[in-house]
Amino acid sequence: MTSTLKFTKGKQVTGAARSRMGSELKEMYERGSSIRALVELTGRSYGFIHRLLLESGVQLRPRGGRPFTRPPRRSTERVARQSGTR
Repeated sequence: MTSTLKFTKGKQVTGAARSRMGSELKEMYERGSSIRALVELTGRSYGFIHRLLLESGVQLRPRGGRPFTRPPRRSTERVARQSGTR
C-alpha cells in the first residue's frame, strides 16, 4: 500500500499514480487518519493532501476543537446593571 504514497519531493503526481494515491489516502482518511498524519506519511504538503482528498470525493471532517461559546450571564449581574448598583 505504501508504494504509491512516497514520491520524490517536488515531483508532480499525475495520471494513474495520482488516482491510486488519492484512493489510498481517501481510505486512510475515512478510517480516521488526519490530514496532518497523511502529510507526515507522504512527505507532501498539507494543501496537496487536502486537494487530493477533495478530488477523491472525500467528505472532509470539521476542524477540531470545541467551538467558542460565551458563558451565560448570571441573572444577578443583569439585575445589578439595570438598577445601577453592584
